[in-house]
Amino acid sequence: MSLRSFGDRVETDVLATMRSPSPAYWIALAVSALCFVGGLGLWLYQMIAGMGVAGIRHPVGWGVYITDFVFWVGIAHSGTLISAVLFLFRARFRSSFNRSAEAMTVIAVMTAGLFPLIHLGRSWIFYWLFPYPNQRMLWVNFRSPLLWDVFAVSTYFTISAIFFYVGLVPDFATLRRRASGLRSWFYRLLSLGWSGTAAEWNHYNQLYLFMAALATPLVISVHSVVSWDFAMSIVPGWHTTIFAPYFVAGAIFSGTAMVLTLSIPMRRVMGLERYVTVDHIESIAKIMLFTSLIVTYAYVVELALAAYSGHLFEIAHFDYRLWGDYRGLFYLMILCNSLLPLTLFVRPLRRNLGYLMALSILVNVGMYLERFVIIVTALAKEFDPYSWGTYAPSLVEVGITIGSFGMFFTLFLLFTKLLPVLSITEIKERIED
Repeated sequence: MSLRSFGDRVETDVLATMRSPSPAYWIALAVSALCFVGGLGLWLYQMIAGMGVAGIRHPVGWGVYITDFVFWVGIAHSGTLISAVLFLFRARFRSSFNRSAEAMTVIAVMTAGLFPLIHLGRSWIFYWLFPYPNQRMLWVNFRSPLLWDVFAVSTYFTISAIFFYVGLVPDFATLRRRASGLRSWFYRLLSLGWSGTAAEWNHYNQLYLFMAALATPLVISVHSVVSWDFAMSIVPGWHTTIFAPYFVAGAIFSGTAMVLTLSIPMRRVMGLERYVTVDHIESIAKIMLFTSLIVTYAYVVELALAAYSGHLFEIAHFDYRLWGDYRGLFYLMILCNSLLPLTLFVRPLRRNLGYLMALSILVNVGMYLERFVIIVTALAKEFDPYSWGTYAPSLVEVGITIGSFGMFFTLFLLFTKLLPVLSITEIKERIED
């Protein structure tokens, strides 16, 4: 088969995934959309009834909403980081995952951006968080972690969306050529007049390289800012210098798990076995194993720093984390994030798609519990024994959390039918190489 005919086959196979949704697709879309609408309804109820319907009480003023924010920011950061870093290192298996990872990034950062607003309570005055001259003589507090998050999320969303869009431009030209009617007009508008000349490809490659080089340090710096929401305080368990690299490694870990969670069923349902092979999936599993070891090392360092510091409150905090009210969640976190991923040292398990799917889900459960344990245990037992207490999320918080997952999967399912789930251009380049 000639390269030209093979290129036509790649276009046909990838674009076929955008047509004729199956009944299972409609069921999945309906369920996720229903969860999303339910979450929006509960958010509206919370705004009407007040923050009292949430479970956050003194001393735990940060609960599930901040846990959700850090979780989704972690998912968002890893997607572009995986795509950008693998591009800079010229990893050949990147073309099997970069499009879904970048879409995952944009969708997850949109989801994460809602939670500071939900946590505010009076969400309708969110614009007070932005520094701009106004007649009310209000100005933002640049020492507030809430403001840091506004800048972090908005900056990262802007760069990720541009990086995602730039990679789509050549594929939009392909869609423009193969679509008809309104869809053809829509893709023609998005393709920016792309004609595929040598000069255009030269500028495109330079721009894409620049965006990848920009996105990589940006991801690290932005997620470090999120970690400073905690590390800049004096709360035992938070006030530590390892939080920035710890959070970045955790973000990559949870993101690779989410890439597997999305890619394995997508590969099967959309018939992409030719382009997303078991070898490619095994490469992502290796990245997940590597970042699991880094996260496990961070767990050990946390305990060692507390033990060697001789600081009464730090030692008491980690003693509470190990044996206190939330010890069950802590040990489940260790099981999901540290012990189970060790099985990936066994090559047959790295290539068992069913096992990888189950493990990726458990890893994301463990990473969610990690954020919950870090946030809640530190606030539940601070300095003053008189103010100690426990926290349990309310049904409203649980419903809004489920709604965030509904939003994520709804938008991702729509992405699979509106845009190519694989980069046609990069797959052709891989075949030609």
